[in-house]
Amino acid sequence: MSLRITALADPDRADGSHRLAWLASDPAGSPLGSAFLRVFTREGQDHLAELELRVHPAERRKGVGSRLFDAAVAAAREEGRRSVIAQVEADSPGDGFLRAKGLRKVLTLTYVRLPLAKADTGALRRAVGQPHPGYRLISWDGTVPDELAPTFAASRRAMDDMPMDDTDFGTVVWDVDRVRSVAAAVAERGELLHTVAAVDESDATIVGFTELVVPGDGKGDAQHYGTGVLPEHRGHGLGRWMKVRSILRARESHPGLEGLLTDTADSNTHMRCINDELGYEPTHRSVEYQLDL
Repeated sequence: MSLRITALADPDRADGSHRLAWLASDPAGSPLGSAFLRVFTREGQDHLAELELRVHPAERRKGVGSRLFDAAVAAAREEGRRSVIAQVEADSPGDGFLRAKGLRKVLTLTYVRLPLAKADTGALRRAVGQPHPGYRLISWDGTVPDELAPTFAASRRAMDDMPMDDTDFGTVVWDVDRVRSVAAAVAERGELLHTVAAVDESDATIVGFTELVVPGDGKGDAQHYGTGVLPEHRGHGLGRWMKVRSILRARESHPGLEGLLTDTADSNTHMRCINDELGYEPTHRSVEYQLDL
């Protein structure tokens, strides 16, 4: 099949990464597929690139995906990356394609949804009211208040040991500027960021957090971002406590919300148990593959 691969200029210059893009087209100029390669540039992840590749169903098995894949991998090598990762739905055509290209499966994720109509508000209130000696919960919308920003940024290392199985994901380095930039990016999309945090009462530092992004109109499904507790403060039920508070707030403050979405590595048994206990229902699974360059 005669086709053309065109490198495109992508205006998306996100802080901490940039994207390369390619379009596959036929001789008449009709698009057949596309590929995007996000090249991470921040310290701790500057070895990594993430591939997203799509081919129109009618054009599959004609070499389109292979040509796009080869262009992206060549660019990753030129950028000096050592690993390329790609995520696809389990048992999808993309799943088989990546295996055939020699990528290895490094992580399996299960996606779940909590239907808010089924949430027991009374039980949530009782759970939030349970004492956790030495700790208290706080919350805010949007950007973290200035007085909380330093310890909130420091608490992000709670995600450093999040189960990622064999993925060469590196370490995400957080500081106050990055925390604020994430909140700004959510606001620019017209969405609402709500954060619940656990505070150590002995020194007033934040030791855990959970984040929820709500659509700007308060309708449909909201998306959990991250939930983490610093290693030295685990074992006190803080993760569940914070998540319950977040669910309760979503239920009471956004009556138009229908559900809450999240995904968890299959190996993250602790968070999976919390989600199961709180009524989250599986929707689908995805697989992360990795190519070692």
